[in-house]
Amino acid sequence: MQNKLSFHQSSVSLEIIGLPDYSNNENKDQISIISHWKLTIIDKPLIEGKIDHLVPIMDAFYIYSNLLITNEIPIYESKLIDIKADNLHIHNIVLKSTKPNVKPLILKIGNSLLSDTINCFDQLNESSKVRIKNTFANKNIPKKVRFSLNNKVKFLNFIIPPLFAICSLMLFSSAYIYFYSPVEDKENTI
Repeated sequence: MQNKLSFHQSSVSLEIIGLPDYSNNENKDQISIISHWKLTIIDKPLIEGKIDHLVPIMDAFYIYSNLLITNEIPIYESKLIDIKADNLHIHNIVLKSTKPNVKPLILKIGNSLLSDTINCFDQLNESSKVRIKNTFANKNIPKKVRFSLNNKVKFLNFIIPPLFAICSLMLFSSAYIYFYSPVEDKENTI
């Protein structure tokens, strides 16, 4: 019997169907072997497929949203999915079927639907009941986007310890000066 897990955010729903991997002693409620998934976006056709399709689609949405956030040209193109901005508020998604003689599915979604879809993917990634191999395709992300966050973290890790040390020294020094009395010191030497 297969397990079903659903992740919801406002107008988007993601359903994962699969089995636990009993060879890894997993709980019967977990899903490690995903057999099928369904993405339902309100007023849009149902999007479904196998795990081979889910991971690249999730990667595409994450890469595209990173490009939007960093003010890069928001265009993502692959063999399975194309996403590009129509304007600041509308995003064109072209889902290409892996089956022969099937026309691509073209969707237009707004910022709220894009955000809700990414939120469902985030819920899936954070769920302890679903184990999914994350193959986030770093090679498709421009270097500027890929390393900008990493460089910020490295900079903060470099700056914060010395800044903390300087603040601590100033605090202890000012406390010492506040409690130090030169009159008492002269009385003790006489």
